[in-house]
Amino acid sequence: MRLIPWLLGLWVLVSLPLSAQTQEEIVGRIEQGLTPPVLIEGESAVRWNVAERMAFHHVPGLSAAVVRGGTIVWAKGYGVLEAGRPEQVSATTLFQAASISKPVASMGALRLVAQGIMKLDEDVNEKLKSWRVPADDFTKIEKVTSRRLLSHSAGLTVHGFRGYADGETLPSLIQILNGTRPANSAAVRVDVTPGSIWRYSGGGFTVMQQLMMDATGMEFPALMRNLVLEAIGMNRSTYEQPLPAASRARAGCGHRSDGRVVKGLWHTYPEMAAAGLWTTPTDLALFAIELREEARGCSSKVLTQEMARTMLTLQKQDYGLGVRIQGQGKSLRFSHGGGNEGYRCFLVMYEESGDGAVIMTNGDAGDQLFLEFLRSIATEYGWLDYRQERKKVVAVPTNTLKLYEGSYDLGGDKFRFKLEGDSLWLDLEWRPRVKLFPESESRFFAAEDNIPTVTFLRNETVVIDQIELMGRTGRRSQ
Repeated sequence: MRLIPWLLGLWVLVSLPLSAQTQEEIVGRIEQGLTPPVLIEGESAVRWNVAERMAFHHVPGLSAAVVRGGTIVWAKGYGVLEAGRPEQVSATTLFQAASISKPVASMGALRLVAQGIMKLDEDVNEKLKSWRVPADDFTKIEKVTSRRLLSHSAGLTVHGFRGYADGETLPSLIQILNGTRPANSAAVRVDVTPGSIWRYSGGGFTVMQQLMMDATGMEFPALMRNLVLEAIGMNRSTYEQPLPAASRARAGCGHRSDGRVVKGLWHTYPEMAAAGLWTTPTDLALFAIELREEARGCSSKVLTQEMARTMLTLQKQDYGLGVRIQGQGKSLRFSHGGGNEGYRCFLVMYEESGDGAVIMTNGDAGDQLFLEFLRSIATEYGWLDYRQERKKVVAVPTNTLKLYEGSYDLGGDKFRFKLEGDSLWLDLEWRPRVKLFPESESRFFAAEDNIPTVTFLRNETVVIDQIELMGRTGRRSQ
């Protein structure tokens, strides 16, 4: 299939020790080289172009920026701002960063720590004025601190937020923290001992937002502009919610998984530190480059080397302060994904090489699209990670597969397995059913993105009653 001309969008090439034509050829190969996550041994390789996959996933727009050696080498937009309209996505189109708002906000918080306005390991109630973390039996043992807020280990509730659709009354930050109307999320509360576990908490970052405002007396968008955005040159970015009228014409509209436009074009997020940043891939790439440079001692626009290295040091599980940390040696990298209503995006930066990418989309199925696009980038530039895997399928007797049927509960998520013919299928609440392939008698994988490998576990009486995935164990529920 040929790329539709309007899908190519507007793009920017940055000067490299390569001819522009050579760089265009590289980008062209990436655009034509999207693949599934797994190639099953013996099957023919599949390659798609970006136009095909955008249409398949019902994602009208995508924008990307690619970094090599600490420099942005190209940035490009594809598709349209809104389904059914002609306005094209470009490298300067605004998208909701969703949870990638968190690492940028974390950098701002750490600058306040470096300035002595906040302390990393102090009880946040020492600086909170407008609202305080309610005391309970858990906070008698340990305190909620900025370090724990930024590393998702403060013991606070509320995973994420759905924002507020057009016409809905916007709550104050205090109402959101207390879970009182018109807030549409539960109260943010400590329900486990702070520091005892890692648990993703947008609620924790909302506490951080209030803390930063109380500690400085400034509104959050202006504060973040002064602390981070202007310093790095993220001139197209803002934490303002709602998005100012002057910026609306260059913003990509959110879309549902079936391609329908989100009511009112997008949701508004008063939970700014957790989910409220409007930005571009290029601006986020500048953020990632700056954080790496500061950690290497080569820049200090926002943080000292010591503070940047603290941000990139593992705190709990695989998180530093505001960013996920993975890999070792040449594979060591920091990253973060994001998902708001109608938007999906991803950022990654390798610490040693300075290679990285930011991909932003305006569709609920954009996470599958950006992973396919990221795989093509990784393959073209020879990254160690995010590339297609090759796997061999083994034969498993049908009577053995039958033992795995049933529902399993994993922290409130339901995983249902059903045998059809000689194949095992996984049914999830949040996406269509998926076919599983055995790589051993008890270990199964999917040839699709965002489906973890599943291992079936036998108990002491040799009965299948548990599953294991992503280091977590779930029990059969029926």
